[in-house]
Amino acid sequence: MTDVVVGDDHGVFVDALSTVLGQRRLVVRAVAHRAAEVLATVAEHTPTVCLLDRTFADGDGIELIPDLLAASPGTRVIVVTADPDHGSAELALARGARGFVHKTRGVTALVEAIHRVVDGGTVVELPPRRRTTDPEGADVRRRASHLTPRERECLALMVEGRGTADLAAHWGVSVTTVRTHVQAVLIKLGVHTRLEAAALAARHGLVPPQR
Repeated sequence: MTDVVVGDDHGVFVDALSTVLGQRRLVVRAVAHRAAEVLATVAEHTPTVCLLDRTFADGDGIELIPDLLAASPGTRVIVVTADPDHGSAELALARGARGFVHKTRGVTALVEAIHRVVDGGTVVELPPRRRTTDPEGADVRRRASHLTPRERECLALMVEGRGTADLAAHWGVSVTTVRTHVQAVLIKLGVHTRLEAAALAARHGLVPPQR
């Protein structure tokens, strides 16, 4: 069973979420309602997963992520928020979160996200944009269209959290060859790290969803 710490300043939401997660064989070790309390609680319990809200009375949850990971390096942070800003997802992942789930996506999406992150993946679950045009998305898809089939497969495996050695074994090629494919993916997508590439892919649906 996966143990969880919940950091959120909405008491009713936390109580309901704790009950539902318990029914899904996810053990809520503790809850915290202030940013400082979240840090202390994670340091004490070193949970597998920390579900973290964006907004607290005493601080920004996303800014707290590096401190959480320093206090408990093995903890996977998933930001669970009603924040409508799509850019917050990339900011959270850049700070070290492994997932970003908007509260409107529902409990099922959140539970699936927890399992995928525990398995090493990166998850972004956002509500659809309200505007009818998406120039940023169109540009990302244009860049992704230049990926070769092998590079697209490489991107999908990166979203799953697979490392260089794992990819080399999966394909039966050298580590050097894998690094060449990874670098090509990063260059074509216009990003600098694997995590940025995974976040971009998850956000814009560049690879099929994991089953």
